[in-house]
Amino acid sequence: MLTGERVRLRALEPADSEDMWRWYHDPEVGRWMDGSPPISLAQNIEKGENRPRNTFEEMVLGIEALDDQKLIGYVALGETDFIHGEATVQSIAIGDRSRWGAGYATDALRVICRYAFEEMGLHRLMLWVVADNEAAVRAYTKVGFVEEGRRREAFRTRGKRHDFLMMGMLSSELR
Repeated sequence: MLTGERVRLRALEPADSEDMWRWYHDPEVGRWMDGSPPISLAQNIEKGENRPRNTFEEMVLGIEALDDQKLIGYVALGETDFIHGEATVQSIAIGDRSRWGAGYATDALRVICRYAFEEMGLHRLMLWVVADNEAAVRAYTKVGFVEEGRRREAFRTRGKRHDFLMMGMLSSELR
């Protein structure tokens, strides 16, 4: 398992589907995510039971708090290009709002980045984040990501447009 100071990353289990369904339907958790149509709990459980196997090219891992082994979120790494040595942090979410602001996301980012650089041999990671998502930008910056570009007004939520930031980090920049 991939372990940090506060979290452990692990493969998702079908039993995690109910927690994840609750998070997807929490407006505050999903505020900065690309919207998708609501699905039923039964549909989400079926999706969890048929989840593709994690590969080095695409993986979704659960974020589990070390203090109580409770699933509190997830992180996805994908679009892996071994020829150029890069991948994309596709998403990260702490779905358990009682854990917000306590460093779990930052620790999970460090763990997945360390895994990508040290175990997978990658040289560069990138991601897209809504510029106004201050908590996420702060977490990404803490671990070493820097702004590399901007897509103006490329994200819409709650009737308002926001810029997307492209952030990147080289293996030598991980903090």
